[in-house]
Amino acid sequence: MEPFLFITFVTLVSGAGGTGLGGLLGAIFDNGSNRTVSLLLAFAGGVMSAIVCFDLLAEAVEAAQDAVDLGTWLVVGSVFVGVGVVYGLNYLIDRKTAREVPHAAEAGHPKTHDDIDELVHADHWAEHKRKGDSRLALIVAGIVMACAIALHNVPEGMTIGASFAASDDLVLGSGMIMAVLIGLHNIPEGMAVSVPLVSGGMSKPKAVLLTALCGLPTLLGAWLGFWLGDIGPIGLACSLGFASGAMLYVVYGEILPEAYLIYKSKAPAFAAMCGILLGLVLIF
Repeated sequence: MEPFLFITFVTLVSGAGGTGLGGLLGAIFDNGSNRTVSLLLAFAGGVMSAIVCFDLLAEAVEAAQDAVDLGTWLVVGSVFVGVGVVYGLNYLIDRKTAREVPHAAEAGHPKTHDDIDELVHADHWAEHKRKGDSRLALIVAGIVMACAIALHNVPEGMTIGASFAASDDLVLGSGMIMAVLIGLHNIPEGMAVSVPLVSGGMSKPKAVLLTALCGLPTLLGAWLGFWLGDIGPIGLACSLGFASGAMLYVVYGEILPEAYLIYKSKAPAFAAMCGILLGLVLIF
């Protein structure tokens, strides 16, 4: 099979398959507690931390140092760009949607998300549906939700594509390991999408299908990451650095704070540690 087609297939399984499986679990156990979702999100955050720190950044620095002087600073700059872009876009989406959702608009609400449906802004869509707003308003709310999900999934896809570009073995190399780890990470995110959709009145089959479709932006990121990584070591370093920064923001700016807020105990911290150790074992 052609490398491009192979990467496309693997990314679809990791992205759409992982979120779809999470959506199915969320639809089946739609009465599941915040505790379960919190621990799964924290565990996924730990896995992503391991991916970034033990694999992506190390590969990015190695590629940059082989290409230019002060290559490490090129990677640092790329990380800051990734953080800044995803933070800025998330800020714009939050600013638009928070004031339309009673819970998020409350004076005492934290500066980050504290409920599972806020992570992907499903609460924004559900609020428009509850008010009986026009079909256009629901479509716009759905587009906002899709954009919020894409901000998570595109950088993940970039890491898969760039890792395949840096790997000599498509089947057993770092790209496949990355796809497996990100697929695991996507399962709780899929649950975070489908649970509020089902609770908001959407049928379970439709919620599962929509959740699986939410994983498609991963494919766009994979194509971009593979293309950048294939044009040379500088492209590879910048691609991995940008994706690492984007994922670091998603993990430490969104997923872990939310995991702690929706289940206030030490358990999410231990779940994150277990995720880091699993990532370490799988990478090495």
